[in-house]
Amino acid sequence: MDFVFRRAYHGRIKLAVFDWAGTTVDYGCCAPAAVFMTGFRRKGVMISMAQARAPMGMEKRAHIAVIAAMDEVAATWRSVHGRAITEEDIDELYADFAPLLLETLAEYAALIPGVLGCMGHLRQAGVMIGATTGYFDAAAEIVVAAAVRQGYAPDSNICATQVSAGRPAPWMIYHTMERLGVFPPEAVVCIGDTVPDVEAGLNAGVWTIAVAKTGNEVGLNESEIAALDAETVAAKVQRARTRLAQAGAHYVVDGVWDVPTIVDAINGRLAQGERP
Repeated sequence: MDFVFRRAYHGRIKLAVFDWAGTTVDYGCCAPAAVFMTGFRRKGVMISMAQARAPMGMEKRAHIAVIAAMDEVAATWRSVHGRAITEEDIDELYADFAPLLLETLAEYAALIPGVLGCMGHLRQAGVMIGATTGYFDAAAEIVVAAAVRQGYAPDSNICATQVSAGRPAPWMIYHTMERLGVFPPEAVVCIGDTVPDVEAGLNAGVWTIAVAKTGNEVGLNESEIAALDAETVAAKVQRARTRLAQAGAHYVVDGVWDVPTIVDAINGRLAQGERP
């Protein structure tokens, strides 16, 4: 065959799939990090905030397993318990994590500034809104209910426990696309604040926007950021931007308030036949 023809999508973005903590709620992605630290501390093992945050975005049992496999954490566990950590230990840590998270989530469910404006712009443009999370069902229900009370109600919400594997696998994005009847992947944009968010978007073949300032990579809430001088904040945000860009994000922004402008830019690229 002398010629190969490739079909190109020239339409617009139909679906935006948002992460929850650090992207649309919980400025700084503080709730899960604090709970991971508490859970390990109860087992006699102190972990740092950086260690707790490192795998953020993953399904939570997998997140615990990644922390436990870190050299320093594994060595401390052996020192405290006289043996290596086991799958049963990870199961216990996860079982402890769940109720701890449920106790604290409501405190961290405030919408991040700009969310309602962003969603209003996207809906006016005919874009459907999906949400995905590494939380389990009961935790997600608390976050969703709080968001709805504040005026943010996604068209679909998918938890990592509802698919065969959480991020960086693409299944939550695909499940959202299937549920809302949206295809091709070029018509979808994924927005999140962690490297696994970016990787999931890339694995799904969709456009990916990473959120730097309000998310896990900076890891500070609004009041903590306000207490810092502008130069320090800028340096922290730049480090976050660099890490997320190096993960492969198509775009990196400070917060969801910048998403509508990026979606408009993507629509322009789609009109030219570009793909993610």
